[in-house]
Amino acid sequence: METSRERYRAQVRAEIKRHAWEQLATTGVSALSLNAIAKHVGMSGPALYRYFPSRDDLITDLVRDAYRSLADTVQAVAEPGVAEVAYAIREWALADPQRYLFVYGTPIPGYHAPGDTTEISDEIMAVLLRAYAAEPDDGRVLRRAVTFWARVHGVLSLELAGHFAGMGFDPALLFAAEVASLSTKDGSH
Repeated sequence: METSRERYRAQVRAEIKRHAWEQLATTGVSALSLNAIAKHVGMSGPALYRYFPSRDDLITDLVRDAYRSLADTVQAVAEPGVAEVAYAIREWALADPQRYLFVYGTPIPGYHAPGDTTEISDEIMAVLLRAYAAEPDDGRVLRRAVTFWARVHGVLSLELAGHFAGMGFDPALLFAAEVASLSTKDGSH
């Protein structure tokens, strides 16, 4: 059973992470400041280190939370076909673009995520592998799943970073065309 002290610690950690997400959304990861977060939470910078010993520890928790959220979203797809998985990922990304770009955007200089974050990401790929395995098997399930991953995240990353602005087309239509192509047996146009 969790003690009141453990519950309080969990609440403070959650509040710190909430303020970190807010800061990331407004200033980006390069400007992540533990002192500024501590100020918003109402504590000193050194006091925050009792909850997160370093900036990298906080980043790791945020990375885990983001991957866990996406893994849960993908695993919740009722009928996990290729298109359903793609649209679940897109909805998740559009709901919080900063969170998406945090884990799939530019790497954080000097930061190396621990191995368990890859394990969470593997849960997402497992759903995708099952979706492709359920289609008529052409013996290339892994290649098709990795191609899906690269193309879906390529389109989403470009869209969320604003690279399609001013081009005169709807990114949702490009995404739909990619999903339709990825849903065909050979995965090409």
